[in-house]
Amino acid sequence: MTTNVLLSRWPTSVQKVELLHGVLLFVGDFDERDLDTARRTYPGRRPVLNAGGGLEVHPAGEDDPTPLLG
Repeated sequence: MTTNVLLSRWPTSVQKVELLHGVLLFVGDFDERDLDTARRTYPGRRPVLNAGGGLEVHPAGEDDPTPLLG
């Protein structure tokens, strides 16, 4: 584990977290590796990356979630 990894991987790289309509919004620059971590951290929830590179964790449901921040 290096300093660079700590500053660039979720959840330690989060710049800001918000809750909007029951969806956790993590502001930062995330990728597929972070989605895998979020799936293990929030079982049953539906994480998705948004257009701004942020990570959204949606409540449980049937379909793939649509990012709130297009």
